[in-house]
Amino acid sequence: MRVLVATSMYPTPARPELGSFVRDQVESLRAIGGVEVEVFPIEPDGPGRWLSAARVLARTFRGQRFDVVHAHHGLAGWSALAVRGAPHIVTFHGTDLAHPVVGRMSRVLARLVALPAPVSATLARTAGAGLPGAGERRRVAVLPCGVNLDRFGRRDRREARERLGLDAAGRYLLFPAAPDRPEKRHDRAQALARAARAELMTYGDLAPDRVPDAINAANAVIATSEREGFGLAPLEALACDVPVLSTDVGIAPFALRGVEGTLCAPFDVERWRKALDPHLDDPDPRVPGRARAALFDRDRMAARVLAAYGELTRASGHTDGQDR
Repeated sequence: MRVLVATSMYPTPARPELGSFVRDQVESLRAIGGVEVEVFPIEPDGPGRWLSAARVLARTFRGQRFDVVHAHHGLAGWSALAVRGAPHIVTFHGTDLAHPVVGRMSRVLARLVALPAPVSATLARTAGAGLPGAGERRRVAVLPCGVNLDRFGRRDRREARERLGLDAAGRYLLFPAAPDRPEKRHDRAQALARAARAELMTYGDLAPDRVPDAINAANAVIATSEREGFGLAPLEALACDVPVLSTDVGIAPFALRGVEGTLCAPFDVERWRKALDPHLDDPDPRVPGRARAALFDRDRMAARVLAAYGELTRASGHTDGQDR
């Protein structure tokens, strides 16, 4: 099976943190075997990039045969329509459906492609999302990207702090996003850190290879988002056995359910502060989280994607059902 992945979310030398979860899915698909994946990265910034990408896609892949064209993000999906002759899947990550302008375009696109694939069931059910409903007799697949368990795992907290230049005895909370992303609600994290008398770390300009250290260095990860399509941050913290507090959005309600030492609840400074107290007083707080994170391992999620490819190509009659 030959697949073209078109995406504006993919690491580049200038932005190595961009779309690492899409890269993880691509690497897992390639590792499974029986599938050849061609990646077309779309420049994440710049005017007219979507139309330009469509032109380049059409020119680059004219005459080439793919079994599936898979786009990540709604606008990338529009660009990918320039590649014809194969069924199209679009993974919607959340912002592409929530944006006041892009959201409308994404909802139209969801009705044009062979398989719309939001990253969570919650996103698929979101009121106004505009994805094809069950009554329309069209399939919607839930195809999240998974957590990279090779990258995220338990590390010695003292050593992680030393590598980051942090105080070995400090009280640290990690806000697992860049502060300038409004939906992540850095303001909430700041208020909580002040109330808890803790220092707040963020991803900010943190190099991607330092992110696992930052998680392990923290007494707790605090995911204060007002919305998430899926939300990998709680899973990455669980993979490191690090305490995590999250708002009840995305995958967090399922991921954190029953995991001692975690909290999934609407944001409230006082309630969250009380939940943090034992972690901030503990020199090495840990939770039994890795087994739960493993349910969303990137390889398991990639296997679901590959199964969707197979079902789609058989249903469309595009292949004879044999991997090539």
